Amino acid sequence: MKITYLAKSEKGIESYKIENESGAYAVVITYGARIANLCVRDKNGNLVDVVAGFDTPDGFLGDNPYFNAVIGRVCNRIGGAKFILDGKEYDLYKNDGNNHLHGGKVGFDSRMWNAEIIDGVGVKMSRVSVDGEEGYPANLSVSVTYSLSDDNALCLKYEASADGDTLCSLTNHAYFNLDGDFKTVLGHEVFIDSDYLTTVDDELIPHGEKRNIVGTAFDFKAPKTIGKDINADEHMLKIARGYDFNYVLNGEGFRKVATAKGEKSGIKMSVYTDRPCMQFYTGNFLSGLQGKRVYGYQSAFCMETQGYPNAQNVPSFESVKLEKGKTYSAVTEYKFDVE
Repeated sequence: MKITYLAKSEKGIESYKIENESGAYAVVITYGARIANLCVRDKNGNLVDVVAGFDTPDGFLGDNPYFNAVIGRVCNRIGGAKFILDGKEYDLYKNDGNNHLHGGKVGFDSRMWNAEIIDGVGVKMSRVSVDGEEGYPANLSVSVTYSLSDDNALCLKYEASADGDTLCSLTNHAYFNLDGDFKTVLGHEVFIDSDYLTTVDDELIPHGEKRNIVGTAFDFKAPKTIGKDINADEHMLKIARGYDFNYVLNGEGFRKVATAKGEKSGIKMSVYTDRPCMQFYTGNFLSGLQGKRVYGYQSAFCMETQGYPNAQNVPSFESVKLEKGKTYSAVTEYKFDVE
């Protein structure tokens, strides 16, 4: 693994290149601790950039839907933009109607991080989220370390600790198209090791119900194309305009939970994580944003490993509370090969 500091942009964003022996590489940047590029080889041996984004680091400063950024303090939606912790109610910033989404108005995706090259390990991005930021209590020290193995596994290791009780549930909002052309993902073949998802209301807020999805349009246990059932007569598919749901993952500990395969490139991505859940999203709110490519409706997909969404307001969900003095740790890996 070769790590190179590339440059600092006009707006002060630093970029780092992580390359393996096959020539596959990732570029990570300090704005939002984002993945700016992820280039892996297709079935013909050509490098393909499989993540959405912009031609320059400063391009990410404009409006975009969290492209490939670390999301926090709490990813996904918190209903009513409020929660109770240790008997006290906290009000969060409402940036999704009446709800709080992906950490608020200025979440971790919109913050500058500090970067450090750790020889033989990867690039470590870190920051301190101060007490009261976006409404959350306590000072939270957080880091994500990116590495790329010679067998083409991009690994994200998260750690966080706080000086008081708070909430913490981190993810990366990477947008993938394994063909690299970002025209459509409806022909991508997907597997998700899940028998249940958390149902949502019309504002996409879960309230505790876990629906058995075996044999339904939401079931990806038997690999199928994204487009096969995306227009099925299901209320949740209609309100979300496609897939945008939290899948309860089978198994525990670090395990393979999902795969996706490009329609043309032969590139296959396997997702490994120790998280209990994964948000599968099919780019339903992309609407022609110009970046490295033009990102239209359902031109990319996300597999966001996570804790249970809205967990602090749903007692039956596994908590995302981080107690003072305890360490939050999580790991997710995106591994690439060809078929």
